[in-house]
Amino acid sequence: MTTFAPLRLPTADGRLVAYEPPEERPSYPASAAPPRTRVAYAAAHVVADPLAANGPGSPAALDWEATLAFRRHLWRHGLGVADAMDTAQRGMGLDWAATRELIGRSGAEARACGGALACGAGTDQLPPGPASLDQVLAAYEEQCEVVEVSGARVVLMASRALAAAARVPDDYAEVYGRVLGQLSAPAILHWLGPMFDPQLGGYWGSSDLDAATESCLAIIAANAERIDGIKVSLLDAAREVALRERLPAGVRLYTGDDFNYPELIAGGSDALLGAFDAIAPAAAAALAALDDGDEERFAAILAPTVPLAREAFTAPTAHYKTGIVFLAYLAGHQDHFRMVGGMETARPVAHLARLFVLADRAGLLADRERAAERMRLVLALAGVEA
Repeated sequence: MTTFAPLRLPTADGRLVAYEPPEERPSYPASAAPPRTRVAYAAAHVVADPLAANGPGSPAALDWEATLAFRRHLWRHGLGVADAMDTAQRGMGLDWAATRELIGRSGAEARACGGALACGAGTDQLPPGPASLDQVLAAYEEQCEVVEVSGARVVLMASRALAAAARVPDDYAEVYGRVLGQLSAPAILHWLGPMFDPQLGGYWGSSDLDAATESCLAIIAANAERIDGIKVSLLDAAREVALRERLPAGVRLYTGDDFNYPELIAGGSDALLGAFDAIAPAAAAALAALDDGDEERFAAILAPTVPLAREAFTAPTAHYKTGIVFLAYLAGHQDHFRMVGGMETARPVAHLARLFVLADRAGLLADRERAAERMRLVLALAGVEA
């Protein structure tokens, strides 16, 4: 197994510490069949055009070939792709014009290879400032049509505009009921906690999570035949389990818990995870073990990925996209570490160094020499001599 010369990596307390790469680490098959016992989507990132402006406030410009090639990588590992969601920087650099094109292009790729695809429909084409419930509804309808025309399943994303406009839980019930009633296929709902997006605090009509849960469950019960499932990203495993146990028959709980996904999936949740973007080979191998009834191997495969995911999603959690894109750069899925919205600057270099170490130990850097050289380049730009 190949290795690389030791690196001196920065730590959070300002020291430089030598990293001695282990000779042995996990390895994973190059491809996999879709899992049989769980539905699993990886929420996919986008690759910026490195020659475009792509700074804060600039229109998003993507490297389309690299962006779509990464989706083919996820499909090769048997995972579904959840596109145009927060991992793709919705609300953090990816504007509606680029999102609409992304949905169309990903839909064509999914049809070409037979891959499962779900895409986020939100309200982010609305101009800044207050919006009425009717405007929120019309925005959802416009985006849902784009998603359905692409052939993808709709993910009804949590809406900042709805969170701002709604005054009582019934406002959510009215908007969701009307949108769901117009779709041609069951949708996935989306509960994204404020740790991922502070503007979504109080979603479903209350900042009290128990009350919010009751409102959410009432909407699901009233529209169960129109709902495939709900993605829950609250980073609260016990709350997710309690919610899962109360869902109507046939409605899935898609875990979005990037801290506790092994036990939640083993316990019965399906998956729609940003972490799966970075750990796709390991996730596919673990799900294959679960299909075979080998829960011990499932847990063992995912165990080394959990510290990586927890580091990538550490507070401020909303900046996790920086780590996801950095890991794709290290793994060779793109040739640069640039992001739309200039988000490559959102995490300190010590955090990036820690991601490098954890990804290497988890066996997720197939070409270790290339990954180490890219780590050295990033350190050099930060003034660190590795």
